[in-house]
Order: sequence, then structure tokens, then C-alpha cells
Amino acid sequence: MRTILLVDDDPNILTLMSIHLTKAGYRVEKATNAESALTLIPRVWPNVVVVDVMMPGMDGFELTQKIQDEFDLPVILVTAKGLLEDKEKGFLAGSDDYVVKPFEPQELLFRIGAVLRRSAQPYEMRVQVGSLIIDRKRLEISNGVETKWLPLKEFELLALLASNPGVVFQRSVLMEKVWGYDYAGDEQTLSVHIKRLRERLMHFVPDVQIGTVRGVGYKLEPRI
Repeated sequence: MRTILLVDDDPNILTLMSIHLTKAGYRVEKATNAESALTLIPRVWPNVVVVDVMMPGMDGFELTQKIQDEFDLPVILVTAKGLLEDKEKGFLAGSDDYVVKPFEPQELLFRIGAVLRRSAQPYEMRVQVGSLIIDRKRLEISNGVETKWLPLKEFELLALLASNPGVVFQRSVLMEKVWGYDYAGDEQTLSVHIKRLRERLMHFVPDVQIGTVRGVGYKLEPRI
């Protein structure tokens, strides 16, 4: 299930958008300000963040920039400002799309779908962390000299960690993204897969490791 994070200081707008997105099959998370959104993102790891521009404190432009710098997630800006210079400012901040109020809920759904399709394309390309090369099309990993194939769930888990090197993924997020929102198993499954991955990577790519943040989750990072 795809997760959408809505960021808006107006609770009525949050409720309205949440209703339509939930009906469309998305899981919805909500934040009423930029600071809450930045705290929530590592916990839920949304597929798209929908951000209102005019918020007290940190505005949507600044939040978008921080999301791009820290998490590299797709952002759709929502604002009452439709001037060309405002749109330019939004795209320069790193937004993937720009919706001007008032808009029909269906328009937001169309735009979210388009952003998801675009953001899915790079996911099939190669990603490199240190000497570790992950080829998502071929479902294989390489160290530049030899190639290995991993069991599918191990590969999906490693590819997810490699999508944002150094960023901590909560255990619950990893379980949902790899095993599915309705997975009935326990977190021991994740622990076993992490252990196996560590054993496989230890000699294959000695400059890369899966780090543990106790009580939170895991991250893929250079070995110190």
C-alpha cells in the first residue's frame, strides 16, 4: 500500500484530502506543520509528500528543500498562489508538481499517480553505495568484480536500505515496504534477513555495512 503524507495547518483540508486519498486506496499520514512532518517522515517513509506552501513557521518551500536534502522524496506543493514566480520557486525548491487552490480532489489524485509513476522509474536503475552496486532490473548485486543473486526478500530489503544510504529506516517501515502492510508475521523475520544480509556483505563488499540504531531500525552505511 502506498503511503501519502499530507502537511497542512488547516485540519479541515487535511480531513478532506485524507478521505479522498483513503478511498483511492492510499494509506494517509498527516502533519499540521513542517517540524512534525520532518519527524514523521523517517517513521512512515511516505511515497509522496503533499505540502501546503502557506504554513506558520517553516513554509512549504523551505520544507520541500529540507525533504529533498534529507530524504529525497517526491513532493507535491499545494498553494493558493498561482503566479509563475511562485511556481518557479516551488520547482527550484525541489517539488515534483504544483497544485493551485481551489482544486478538485480528483486532480490531486491524478497528480499523485503521475508523480508515483515518474518516481518509480529510477527505482529500476542501478544504485551504488561504496563498492556495492545494486541492479534492480536484474535483481543482482555486484562489487565491480563479481556478481551475486540474492533471495528476493533479501534483495528487496537491501535495495530499500540502499535507496537512502545513511538514513535510518524504522523496523516497522521495512516490514511494511518489503513484506506488505497486512503481513501477519513478527519482526523476528526482519532480524533474520538482516543477519543473513550482513553475512553475505561482510566479505563481498567489506567497505559497506548495515548499521543498527537500537530501538529504531537499520541503515546502510560505509564501514568505518
